[in-house]
Amino acid sequence: MSAFYPKVLTGLCLLLLSFSFAGYSQTIGHTFQINDQLDERIYAIDRLTFYEDESNEQELSDILSEPISGKLKINSDFSKNQFSTKNTYWVKVSIQKTPLSNKQWILEFYDQTIDYITAYVPSEAGFREIQLGDKIPFGDRLISHKNFQIPVENKTPGTDIYYFKIKSSQKADVRIAFRSYNRFIYYALNEYFLYGIFYGMILIISLYNGLIYLAIKEVKYLYYVFYLLSVGIFAACVDGIAFQYLWPDHPEWNQPISGLSSYLIVVFALLFSTHFLNLKRRFPGMHRCFQLILAAKTLIFIIGIIFLPELLEIQIYDIIPFFLILFSSIYVWIKGYSVARLFVVAYGILFLGVGLKAMVHAAILPHSTVLYYSLHLAFLIEMLLLTLALGDRVKILKDNKDRALLRSLRQAEANAKLKEKVNRELEQRVEERTKELATKNRLLLEYNQQILAKDEEIKRINSILDKDIWKLKSQIKESLQARITNKRMSYVDFKKIFPDSSACLRYLEQVKWENGFSCKACGHCKYSKSSKIFHRRCSRCGHIESATAGTIFHGIRLPIEKAFYLSYTVIAEHDKLTLEELSRLLDLRVNAISSFRVKVKLQLEMKDIHHPEWEDIVLERSHELN
Repeated sequence: MSAFYPKVLTGLCLLLLSFSFAGYSQTIGHTFQINDQLDERIYAIDRLTFYEDESNEQELSDILSEPISGKLKINSDFSKNQFSTKNTYWVKVSIQKTPLSNKQWILEFYDQTIDYITAYVPSEAGFREIQLGDKIPFGDRLISHKNFQIPVENKTPGTDIYYFKIKSSQKADVRIAFRSYNRFIYYALNEYFLYGIFYGMILIISLYNGLIYLAIKEVKYLYYVFYLLSVGIFAACVDGIAFQYLWPDHPEWNQPISGLSSYLIVVFALLFSTHFLNLKRRFPGMHRCFQLILAAKTLIFIIGIIFLPELLEIQIYDIIPFFLILFSSIYVWIKGYSVARLFVVAYGILFLGVGLKAMVHAAILPHSTVLYYSLHLAFLIEMLLLTLALGDRVKILKDNKDRALLRSLRQAEANAKLKEKVNRELEQRVEERTKELATKNRLLLEYNQQILAKDEEIKRINSILDKDIWKLKSQIKESLQARITNKRMSYVDFKKIFPDSSACLRYLEQVKWENGFSCKACGHCKYSKSSKIFHRRCSRCGHIESATAGTIFHGIRLPIEKAFYLSYTVIAEHDKLTLEELSRLLDLRVNAISSFRVKVKLQLEMKDIHHPEWEDIVLERSHELN
């Protein structure tokens, strides 16, 4: 397969060179003379007699009139670059006939992109009008060929004069070939043969890469397929092949589809290059630049479709994206991405071909067959090289993967040896550790026996301590009871027993539930702790009861430690304090003190208790509720 491509390219180059040399076998003169020894003569506009009609209103009768006919002259300095799309051009061609010639002859226009050509062919009645051009349906042509041909009549001697009225929306390369039918058939067959090879290779390589995409699902192959198809459609539009075979009855499609395909070439070339070269990671700045170019090219295409159709034609600035692609590929190749080596060569050739085609189209370079087909040849070489580049990429990636796999295998072997060594060391250490643990286990068993003996001793001591603690608690309780029942305590001594609300509530809890809990709602005796301190929750009905519930202290607004002392003053036997003294001592209002003392006394009177003790006051309401 690799040997086949050079042979094909060599053959294509030789055929193109033969056309190029044939194109330059031109004779000097103003009249085509029919001569069987000269199968072909080609004249550019600078060697033809023509007149530039700036008014666009002249007709054949005006051209034949004396004032205008004298303006039909040869301008050797005129070139395609000077062609004005605003004007109409009249070309005069003289043919000296030779009836004894054994060949038939035709006049042919090479530039198949000319919009309108009105041919005025001499006849017995004067002139016969024939309409040609890419704005005319293909079926109206005299000869079914991509170029424009006019048969030449050679039955009678003399000189015939042909007039051609040319009007085009883009710069036209007015180049007329006078050739025999034999030469035309030979030329046409070889040209269509080359086109068949060119478009056939596009389809084959597109199918090949499409199948690869279906197999491995890498999007770069899909972009490459679309790129190739866009190239094929664009080339077919430029060659006139698309008009001949795809839309022969719709000449108005030529320019929009040509512009669309040239736009898609740039789009898919940038997308394919971005993914092939991995620019997002390897060249982020150029990746962003590609995005800007895509946006700009899209804007130009939209403007061309809607407002300025001339923007759809290939322009000199169209080489910029391909130059940036070439620059990016060289950059990442220099940075060590060897996959890009064939890519650089492919886009270098394509950049050269696009540049030559753009300069020929802009009439910067003179026309020649090789330059005319430079873009085709560049696309063909680039297409083959990119296909090889994709294969080369796979090969390089496979080699890298194989090397990485080999390194992994070697590393795995080293890891296995290291693992075996570590396992042996671990087994040895485990064995040593096992022996050590066995020894320590025996010691632990001995220590355990000693601890058990000590534990029995501690239990015996604890039982003795429990008895002592019980006695001590009983003594403390008796002492506390004695202190409280002492009716001559001062406020300072009372504060030592009940310094804060927690001490008061704890005392209420101990006294109230000393003999066990009993739910006020259902009488159940089991309880659980509540979320609030000094509260108990019934295990059956869920009723929550506080330590102050059922006592004289439930629901009071005074601090409970001060309420405790006020209750104590009711039974105290020392010097009675006045309400004002109690107010200053406890920092309470006189009315609040008076109201609470009255409440305590009222409860005692209701139970007919004349000599109350401390617990009678504390649990007064509790007794009442029970």
